[in-house]
Amino acid sequence: MKILTIAVPAYNSQDYLDRCIDSLLKGGPDVEILIVDDGSKDRTAAIADGYAAKYPDIVRVIHQENGGHGDAVTTGIHNATGLYFKVCDSDDHLAEAPFHQVVAFLKQSAAEEKHLDMLVCNFVYDKQGVPEWRKKVISYHKMFPVNTYFTWEEAKPARMGHYILMHSVIYRTAMLQEMNMRLPKHTFYVDNLYVYEPLEHVKTLYYMDTNLYRYYIGRADQSVNTEVMKKRIDQQDRVNRLMFSYRDLNQIENRRVADYMFKYLAMITTITTVFYDLIGTEEADRKRDKLWSDFHDQNFGMWKQLRYYKFGVGLHLGGKVWHHVFIPLFYRIGQFIFGYN
Repeated sequence: MKILTIAVPAYNSQDYLDRCIDSLLKGGPDVEILIVDDGSKDRTAAIADGYAAKYPDIVRVIHQENGGHGDAVTTGIHNATGLYFKVCDSDDHLAEAPFHQVVAFLKQSAAEEKHLDMLVCNFVYDKQGVPEWRKKVISYHKMFPVNTYFTWEEAKPARMGHYILMHSVIYRTAMLQEMNMRLPKHTFYVDNLYVYEPLEHVKTLYYMDTNLYRYYIGRADQSVNTEVMKKRIDQQDRVNRLMFSYRDLNQIENRRVADYMFKYLAMITTITTVFYDLIGTEEADRKRDKLWSDFHDQNFGMWKQLRYYKFGVGLHLGGKVWHHVFIPLFYRIGQFIFGYN
């Protein structure tokens, strides 16, 4: 059995797929690289097939009709043979030395028969045109014990602004398969569902304070580009609603994991609200207000927690001037300070 499957959702990725796969090959024969060609129209499929022919014991390729990023991740999950599972987007890559550390650790963990559900590592906002020393590193030493197995009860209380992203996590494959995780087709921003939904199933965690994932940002057509997100706000809204309806967080017995899930939901709801404010049209205002009113009608208890949590209060402080001037201004300031796209 492979120790780690890395799924690479790939759609029209001919310009950067080589860099991604070359970085993953550094993991050696313990790693399965599963390229999911999601109906690409360019040379992506041919490039992927070339790697599979050259490295048949490491690289597998699945060609499918276009179903979007989430569908490609779902395909990866249900075809993975590795003990652990990670997603690496085709325009991102893994840093070599941390990658070797992670593979060695997972092999040792498996040899010692440790029941590890989730491994967390740091990631870097690898922003185009920004010097290395200015690139933002997202680390988790303020949240989790370092270099030790732990449970949610041993994690520090969740803090808004410190949240786990897809780039940070490696899950136990069987856990994802047993919960039959399936992400919605033709929808962007489903990586949030990929992190959010399994959290309640995670019992044992481990945090390695190493900068494994290089998250490339800066392309004008990238899904997290501000202008692109404004155009795709309906998909962000859809993911937000799916997260809200997925689970009544007040029914989760483990209050620490419920708190982590709540802070994640609060973050996504904040992003959705802020992007409606960045759009700034009457229609956007109407959809923003409907999002919150629908949450109110669907689950008053969870709505109340979101509405009167500090970020919820901040999002509702004033009228049009607050929404159309000050919130966009705060967004731009945060973008400059923290380096997100």
